[in-house]
Amino acid sequence: MNNENTVMENGQVRLKRHMGLKASNTIANTIIYIILIVMSVIWLLPFVFIVLQSFRCESTWQVGYVVPQQWGLDNYINLWKSDFKKWYLNTFIIALVVAVLQTIIVLCMSYTLSRFRFKMRSTLMRLMLILGMFPGMLTMIILYRVLKDLGLTQANAVPGLILVYIASSGMGYYVSKGFFDTIPKSLDEAARVDGATRAQVLTKIILPLAKPIVIYTVLTAFMGPWGDFVFARYVSFGTSAGMNVAVGMYNWLNLDQIGARYTMFCAGGVIVAIPVAVLFMCLQKYYVEGVTGGAVKG
Repeated sequence: MNNENTVMENGQVRLKRHMGLKASNTIANTIIYIILIVMSVIWLLPFVFIVLQSFRCESTWQVGYVVPQQWGLDNYINLWKSDFKKWYLNTFIIALVVAVLQTIIVLCMSYTLSRFRFKMRSTLMRLMLILGMFPGMLTMIILYRVLKDLGLTQANAVPGLILVYIASSGMGYYVSKGFFDTIPKSLDEAARVDGATRAQVLTKIILPLAKPIVIYTVLTAFMGPWGDFVFARYVSFGTSAGMNVAVGMYNWLNLDQIGARYTMFCAGGVIVAIPVAVLFMCLQKYYVEGVTGGAVKG
C-alpha cells in the first residue's frame, strides 16, 4: 500500500512539474511574440507612412499628419511624366545585366574552386577574401578616373556602372563554393565516366541540384545595383540621362524641389520597392536555403 501511495505521489509531482514547465514555456513564448510584434510594427510604420503619403493629393509639401485628406493617384501619374521613368529604366537595365553576368561569373568561380585542385588555389582564395575586406570607397577615385578616360561617366554612366559592378564578381565566391562543397563529388565522377564534359557536369548535374544557391546569387546580384547610391552618384552626377533611380530621386530632396516633389518622392519609393519585395517574397524559401546551405562548408 505504501508503495502505491509513493508511486501516486511521484506521479503527481512529475505532473505538477510538467504543468509548471508548460506554463513557463507558454509565458516565455508569449513574451517573445509580443516583443517581435512590437518590433515588426516599429519597423513597418515608416513604410506605411510612405505609402499613405504617396496617395496624398491635397498638398505636395511635408505635413504634420499621416492619413491623407484627399486620396488619389496624382503623384504616380506625375511621376511617370518626369525623368523618373528614365532613371527607373536605367536602374532596371543595370540590375538585370549585372544579375545575369555576375551570377555566371560567381557560379563558375565557385565550381572551379570547389572541384578543381591546382597550384596556388588556397593562396588565391585567401587573397580574394583579404581584398574583399577593403572598403570599396578606397577605389572610388581611381575607378572614376578610369571610367572618365573611357567616356563612361555622366550621360554614359550606365555601361560604366555595369562594368564596375561585375569587375570583381568572382571575389564573392565563398557562399556558393560552400554550397557546392556539400554536393558529392561522386556525381561529377560518374558523369565524367559517362563522357560528360566539365561544362555539362556543371549545367546539367550540379546547377539543378544547386537551385537555392543559384537563386540566392541572382537575388543578391540584382539587389546590389538596384539600391546603390554612393558610387552611382559619384559617376553620374550632373546628368539626368545617366542617373539611376536612387540618385535621381535624391535630387528631389533639395530645398528648391522638395516642396513640389515630396509626395512624388514617396510614390517613387513605393514603386522602387515593389520589384525587390515581390522577388524576395516569391523566392524567400530558396534564398534561406542558399544562405544556410552555403554556410555548412567553406
